[in-house]
This record gives sequence, C-alpha cells and structure tokens, in this order.
Amino acid sequence: MIALFLFGAFFVLIFLRVPIALALGISSLLVLVSSSGLYGLEAVTDIMYTSVAKFTLLAIPFFILAGVIMDHVGISKRLIDFAQAMVGHLKGGIVLVTVLVAVFFAAISGSGPATVAAIGGILIPAMMKSGYKKETAGALVASSGAIGIIIPPSIAFIVFAVVAGDQIPITINRLFLAGVIPGLLMGAAFIIAAFYVRYREEKKGIFHADEHTTAKASGKERMDAFLKALPGLFIPIIILGGIYGGFFTPTEAAVVAVVYGLLVGVFVLRGNLFKSMYRIFVDASLQTAVVMIIVSAASVFAYIITTEQIARDLSEVILGLSTNPIVILLLINVLLLIAGAFIDAISAYYIFVPILLPIMLFLEVDPTVFGVFMTVNLAIGLFTPPVGLNLYVAAGISGTNIIQISKGVVPFVVASIIVLLLITYIPVISTFLPDLLNVK
Repeated sequence: MIALFLFGAFFVLIFLRVPIALALGISSLLVLVSSSGLYGLEAVTDIMYTSVAKFTLLAIPFFILAGVIMDHVGISKRLIDFAQAMVGHLKGGIVLVTVLVAVFFAAISGSGPATVAAIGGILIPAMMKSGYKKETAGALVASSGAIGIIIPPSIAFIVFAVVAGDQIPITINRLFLAGVIPGLLMGAAFIIAAFYVRYREEKKGIFHADEHTTAKASGKERMDAFLKALPGLFIPIIILGGIYGGFFTPTEAAVVAVVYGLLVGVFVLRGNLFKSMYRIFVDASLQTAVVMIIVSAASVFAYIITTEQIARDLSEVILGLSTNPIVILLLINVLLLIAGAFIDAISAYYIFVPILLPIMLFLEVDPTVFGVFMTVNLAIGLFTPPVGLNLYVAAGISGTNIIQISKGVVPFVVASIIVLLLITYIPVISTFLPDLLNVK
C-alpha cells in the first residue's frame, strides 16, 4: 500500500509538471506524514544532509565548474574549429564535426545539457547552412549531447557509484573506463543515422545543401587549428591519465580540471577571465544546486523504498515475470527507457538502483555492465519527449518547437536503442577496457 501511495503520488506530481525535486520530496513527505508515526520528520533533514555530505560527490560541483570555465574561455569554439579543419570539407562533414565535438566536450563537462548548450549555438546553424532541416540539426545536437553522461568524466557514473555502493562495492574508475566504448558506439550510431536522414531527404528532393561548402583546409590551417585546440584536447588526457595513472582520485581530478581551466584561460588563451568569474561561479552554482537538491530529495525517496522493503518486493515481482535472463533484461530496458522519458538520470538512480541491482546480482550481471546500460538508457531519455532536457535546450537554439524536434529525433532514438541492446547483451563492450587495464 505504501509503495502504491509513494509511486502514485510521485507520478501524479510529475504529470502535473511539478519539478522533479519537489515531486520526489512531496511524495516522500506525504508517505512520512501518513505513516502514523513510523517515521520521524526530523529524520528527513538528517537523510538529506547525509546524502550530499559525501567526499565522492564533491566531484560533481568541480566538474560542473570546470565545464563552465572551459566554455567561457572558448575551448568549445576551438574544438569546433579544429574538427571543421579536419573533416568539415567532406560530404556530410558537419555531422562528423558535431559528433566529434560532442564527444570531446563530453570529456570536459560530464553533462548532457551543458554539452548541447556549449556546441549548439555554433553547430546547429552550421548544419542548417549545410542543408539539414532545423529539426534534424537540433535533434542531432540534442542526441549527441547525451554522450556527455556516458563518456568519462561522467556526473551520472559518479552518482550511480554512490547509490550502488550501498549494496555492492563499485568504483568510479571502473565505470568511467567502461563508458568509453559505449559512448563512442553511440557517436558512430548518430553519424549513421544522420547520413541516413540525408540520403532519405536527397531521394525525396528536399535536401538542398549550400553550394558554398567548407573548403578543404591546408596543412598549415589544420596545424594552426590543432595548436589552438590543444589546451582542450589535453583535458581528457590530464583527467583520465591522472586517474588511471594513480596520481589522483576522480574527486581530485575534478579539482585539477578546474585549476587547469583557470590556468589555460589566464596564461594560454590570455582572456580576461577575472571579469567573467562572477558569471562563471553563478552559472556553476546554479547547475550544482539543481543537482544537489535532486540528490537530497531523491535520497529520502530511496530511504523509504529500502526501509519499507519496497525494493525487495518489486524485485521479486520482476523476477516472477520470467525466468529467462534475456527477457528480464529486455523488460528492465523498457522500464528504464520509459522512466528516462519522464525523470532525470540522478532521480532514476535513487529510485531504481535499489530495486534493480539485486535483480542484476541474481542474474549474475556485472554491476559495471548494469551501470553502463542503465546510464545509456537514461542518456536516451535526455533526448526523448516529453521531458528530454536536451531537446528543450536544442529546440530553443534551433528555433523549433518541441513537436518538430521530437519528430526529427526519431532516427537517433532508434539508432541509440540498437546500441543499447548491443551493450546489454554483449557485456564485453563495457568490460573490455577496464579488464584490459585491470581496473577494479
């Protein structure tokens, strides 16, 4: 009965378009108040504080701050110019540029919407100039931006490790490395989908490319673009090399990324970064506050799920639907795809990991593989209507409405689901790199 009340109140609030943090908090408080003294309301503040007062979660505000700094100092523009110089002259080169830059910026920000906001203002108009409809251009940037929570460093993986760590030891290092190949596969799938859209529209005679396509860059122009982009290209090497070289932890790596961004902005790019510091800290603080409010509210929700044995009961129900692991994994993917279309990744981890992780352990699925395919599911949710945040950011940049861009995103959703199924049923895609480098 408590489970029905808890989830019922939550989804009613979601459909009433109540912000996700409030929906989680209000539904949890309704259960606590109606439980006839089984819980003390004073426990709520303790749970909320404890959930965010973790050293590991310090990585989130620092990675967010690093991403904001990199955007302000012009790293994203330099990465775009470098990609344009390398592949922009090819037929469909703007598609390659969009996905490549999304992958690189994902390795800086760790956030889907931040990636879309950073690259969309330049690349969506460029795609439209190259002949793509504005809804297709917006859809590609929105879907490519979702790679931001799969490619390390990923804020989503940090939260998953924290939530799953209550049941089984799992390291952020292993999750980060496990996300590399799936993230690259997603990028390749988006490129194929975009080329398919172009081919389909060319056959219909509705694709009209600008005659003045990008000229092939000379060797000197490519070298100049490379040197200008080098500070940005070094970021993933410093962060991941430092983590896997044993020089610092993921949390310390986030601090290093901030310091590196400041040094690059002041001494390499010689921008007047100090004038922008107020705006940088305000932007980073607002993004961090949103994440942490969701984490604290979701922790109360997860506490009720655990203490009321709701997670155990729901796990038994799912396992009772079938004894075939293939069927169970398919059902879980469908559940997560639906959930991802309505709620953000952080909330989904706190709601579903306590329920689904015991099932994964029962099926002997590597928790790393579960973390990756759950994250890919929720990444798809970032560009799936009706609540996909990336869609709204891209729609605003491209000048489309949510209905138009939702139609444009269909080929990219299909392509990403194919990748999701490969990741789910071929575990080595996720475990190959961590096992190769013996990262536990």
